[in-house]
Amino acid sequence: MEAKPSEDFCPHWRSSCLSPTGEEELNAGHPGGALLSKSPRDRPLWEEALVSNIRAMSALQKSLVLETVQHHIQERTQLIMKEAPSAGIQELLAPLNLELKQPLEKTFLFHLYGLILRECNCVDLVRRHLASLLELPHQSSSQREGIAMAVGIASSTHMQEAWAMLEHVGRTRFLRTVLMSPDSQPDPDTRWTWVGSTSLLCYGQMAAHAGEQILPWVDNIVSRMVYYFSCSRYDNILKTSFLSATIMLLKALRQKNRAQSYKFTQIPELIQCLLSSLQKEPNFLATLFRQKIISVIAGLSNLRPSLKPMVKSRILQTCLQSLYTLPPTETLRSCLPPMDAVPDVMALYQKSMQALDLLLQSLISENKSMDEMCFLLQHVEPWLESDRSHERQRAVQTVFLLLTYVVDNVGLAEVAMPSVLGHQIGLLALLWRDMDPVTQSHSRQCTYLFLQLLTQQKGSMSEFVYLNKMKNLEASASRKSEIKFYNLVKVLNRNLTVAQHTQLVLTLLGRLCSHSRLHCDLASQLLLKVIEEQSVRPEQVAEILHGLFRELPSITFKSTLQTMMKAVSVLGTQHTQETVEVILSLCHPSERQVMPLWKALASSTQLARKVLTTLYVKLKLRPPKELIRFTQQAELISLLALGTIYELLYTREFKATVRWAFAGVLVGLLTQLHYLFELDVAESSSDYQEDVLDMKPLGPCRTCLEALKGLFWTNCWEVFAFLKLLRGWELLEHMETYTEGVTLLARAMAHYDCEITAVWGQAVISLKSSEERDNVVAILLIAEFLNSQELPQYMSRRTVDNFLSLGLNNPNQLVRAMSLKGLSSILMHPKKVMLLRNRLAGLLDGFLGPEPKDLVGLMEILGDILRHLGSHGVGATSLRIAQHLLLLFDDSPAGPGGGLAPRKEVSGRPLGRVPHAKGVGRGESKGGEPAQRSPRLGLSARVTVPAAPAPGPQGEGEGRRGPDTGGALCAGRTEDP
Repeated sequence: MEAKPSEDFCPHWRSSCLSPTGEEELNAGHPGGALLSKSPRDRPLWEEALVSNIRAMSALQKSLVLETVQHHIQERTQLIMKEAPSAGIQELLAPLNLELKQPLEKTFLFHLYGLILRECNCVDLVRRHLASLLELPHQSSSQREGIAMAVGIASSTHMQEAWAMLEHVGRTRFLRTVLMSPDSQPDPDTRWTWVGSTSLLCYGQMAAHAGEQILPWVDNIVSRMVYYFSCSRYDNILKTSFLSATIMLLKALRQKNRAQSYKFTQIPELIQCLLSSLQKEPNFLATLFRQKIISVIAGLSNLRPSLKPMVKSRILQTCLQSLYTLPPTETLRSCLPPMDAVPDVMALYQKSMQALDLLLQSLISENKSMDEMCFLLQHVEPWLESDRSHERQRAVQTVFLLLTYVVDNVGLAEVAMPSVLGHQIGLLALLWRDMDPVTQSHSRQCTYLFLQLLTQQKGSMSEFVYLNKMKNLEASASRKSEIKFYNLVKVLNRNLTVAQHTQLVLTLLGRLCSHSRLHCDLASQLLLKVIEEQSVRPEQVAEILHGLFRELPSITFKSTLQTMMKAVSVLGTQHTQETVEVILSLCHPSERQVMPLWKALASSTQLARKVLTTLYVKLKLRPPKELIRFTQQAELISLLALGTIYELLYTREFKATVRWAFAGVLVGLLTQLHYLFELDVAESSSDYQEDVLDMKPLGPCRTCLEALKGLFWTNCWEVFAFLKLLRGWELLEHMETYTEGVTLLARAMAHYDCEITAVWGQAVISLKSSEERDNVVAILLIAEFLNSQELPQYMSRRTVDNFLSLGLNNPNQLVRAMSLKGLSSILMHPKKVMLLRNRLAGLLDGFLGPEPKDLVGLMEILGDILRHLGSHGVGATSLRIAQHLLLLFDDSPAGPGGGLAPRKEVSGRPLGRVPHAKGVGRGESKGGEPAQRSPRLGLSARVTVPAAPAPGPQGEGEGRRGPDTGGALCAGRTEDP
C-alpha cells in the first residue's frame, strides 16, 4: 500500500501550496526593507488570557489538562479540520475559564498543547508529551503544522528537550524511511512517510520561538534542515515545508540586530537547497513559488559572512534561468495546465521579476563597487545574446533597472575600471537596432547609464553636462537617424579605458559572423565609427586584428565585409607599422584568408606605399646566423616580409605601388637571397618544378627567386625573358653562381634601360651600408650599369668616381675588385674607346682564315668588347662584324623542325640549329619591320650549346607566372657541344 497524502495534497505543478498566511508574508517585501515584516503566526486574542490561566494552575492541573488534550488529539485527529469548536473542546476548555465564541483554528489543540508544555517546569513531563506528540500520524498538512507549532512553542523554554526528541525521531523514524532500498516493499505504516516534512516545520517553529537563544542554535537548526531536505524524497510537501521553515528562520534572524555581526556557517548550503527546489519548477507560472524563493534568497544573502562569488554565481544562474526561460508574456496564460481557478498570470510574472530585481539590488548593496556590478551583469550577458526576443527583452530590462537603482541610490565606493565593462557596453550597443522597440530603447538607456556611472566616478562635470545633452538629442532625434549612434560612440571613446575600449571592439567583432544581417551591419558600422574616431591605441592593434582575422572566414554578408575592410584601411592609415607587423604574424603569407587584409591596405596610394615601405624595412631585419635557432627560422620577420612581398607582386591593388618601389624591392630581394644562402636554407633545384601546381608553400630561397622573377615579369618582362633564355635564373639558385647571376641580371637591365636611375640610387645606398652582403649586391649592379647608354645622361663622371671610390677600402675582396674594375671602365676613361675598336678590328681578321680556331671563344671575346663599348658603338666596324656573322646563318627555308636552319660546320665542329629571331621585344617594330634598336651581340658572358640539335619549335618552360620565351632574344646565340 503506497503512502498517500491527505486531502489537502496539491498536484505537483502547483508548486507553492503554502498557507495563505505564508503567502501574505512573502508579499510584504520592499526594496531595501525587511522581508517578511510580520511574524509567521500572529498571536490570537485569546492567547494572553489562556496563558494567564495556565500559569495560575498547579503542576497537577497542568498534567491533567495535558493528558486530556493528548487524549482528544489522539482520538479525534480529524477535529482540527472542523471550522468551529465541538462540544468536546468546549468541555476541555471549561476548567480554563475560556468562552471562545469565534471559530477556532484547525491547529488550536496543538497551540494549546504547546502553551501548556511551555509553562511546565517538569522536564520529564515535557519529554513524555513531546515524544507522544511526535508519534502522531504525519499525513495531514494540518497535523504536520500542528505538531510543529506545539514543538516550537514548547521549545521556547525547553530547547534542549525539544532538540533531543527531534534527534531521536530522526534516528529512529526518519532514517528507517530513508535507508529503505528502492526495491524493498513500501512500509505499510504510512504515518511516517512525511515525517521529514514535519521535522522541517518543527525546526522552523523552533527558530521562530527561540527568541534570544536563536544565534547559538541557528547553525544546528540550518544543518538539520539541509539534511532533511537532502535526504527526503522530493515532492510538493517537502518543498513547501522546507520553504515555510526557511521563511520562519529568516524572520527570526531579522528580528535580532545581533545577527548582522554573527558569522553563519550553513547559509550557502541552505541556499543551495532552495536553488535545487527552484530548478525543479515547471516552465509556467501558476503560483508565487518563484517569487517567494528568490525573495528568501535575497534575505539570506544579507547575512554574514558575505557570500562567495561561486555561491553568487549559482544563485544568479539559477534564478535567471528560471525566469528568463518562461514563455513570452503574451503566451503565459495559454501555457497553463487545466486548473479550477486560473490565476492572474501577469501579476505572478511581475511579482517574480520584481523579486529578481530585489535580489540584484540586495547583492549590489552588500558590495558597492563597479567590480560587483559588472560581476552581476556578467550572468545576464548570455541572455542579451539570446536568439529569442522575449529573453533579450527580459535581460535588458533587468540591466536597466539595476543600473537605474545604482545611479539613483548607490554611491560606488571605489574607483574601479574593470575591463569587462567594455564588453557589456558592446553587448548593449548590439541591441540598439533590435526588432523589439522595448529592447531597443532600454539598450540605449543602459548605455547612457553606464556612461553616467563612469562620469560620476571620474568626477567630470563637463562630461556629465555633455552626456545630458546627448540624452536630450537621443530623445529628440528621429528613430532612423544615425547621428545619435555616432555621437554616443564619441562619448564612449572618451570615457572608456584602453582595456575597456579593447573589450568593446572585440565584442563588436564577435557579432560580425551573426546570421542576422541587421546585427552584422550594425556591428561593422559601429566598429568603423570607433576606428575613425582615432581612439584606437597602438597597443590595441594586435588584439583587434587577431579578433577580426578569427571572424573573417565566417562573415556571411558582403556589405559587412566591405565595411570591415574599410575599417582595416583606416586602422592601417593611423597605425601603419603596427598593422603590418600584426598581419605578418597572423599566418603564413601564402594563406588565402590573409589577402583581403593586405588588399584593404591598398585602398589609397599613400597607404599602399607606406605598407610596402614598411615591408621593405622588415625585409632588412636580418639577424646573424649565430643568433638564430633552427626552430626560429620560419618565424623570422624578414622571411614573413619576403613571402608577403612575393604575394603582393601579383595583387592587382598593389601593382602601381610595386612599380613605384621597384628599385627598393629589387635590391632588397637580391640582398635577401644572399642572406638566405648565408643561412644555408637553399632548397635543391630538383625539389621544384615550375609547371606543377602544388599547394605546399615554397621554401625561403625559392620564394625569393620567384619574387625576383615576378618583379620583372610584372614590370619589365624583357629582362625576365632575357634571363629565362640564357638560364640566368638558374645561376641565382646557388651561392657559387650567385654573383654571375646578379651580373647577368644587371646587364640585361642596362640593355633594356629597366629603372636604371632608381636602382642606381638604391645601390649607392647599399654600398654605404655596413653589411657586406649589401655592398656585394650594390657593386655588382653598379659595375654593369656603367655600360648603360642612359646613365651618363643623369650622372656626372665625378659623381660616379666618388661612388666607386667607396668600395676601394671595403673589406670584401669582390667589392674592391669590382670597384677597381668600374673605375677603369670606358665611362671613366673615354680614351679606351679607340683602343678597343682597334683591338676589335684585329680580332675580326680571325674570321678570315680557312678554318678559324676556337670560333666560339673568339665570339665571346668580341661580345665582351662590344658590351664594354656600350653607347660608344663600333662605328664602321659594325658592318664587317655583321658580314662575318652572316656566314654562320643559312637563309634556306625552314626545315622540318619548324623555323630552324640546317646545321653548319664551323671550325671542324657542328653548330646547333639556331632559331630564327622573329621578335625581340623592344627590338621589333610593328608590321614586322626591323626596329631602329636591334639586340646587341655579346650580352651574355656565357654561351653554352648542347651537343645535339633539338627538333621542333623550342622554348623553355615558363616560370611560375612568367611567359613562354622560346623564340625571344635568340639572335646571336650559338650552341656548344
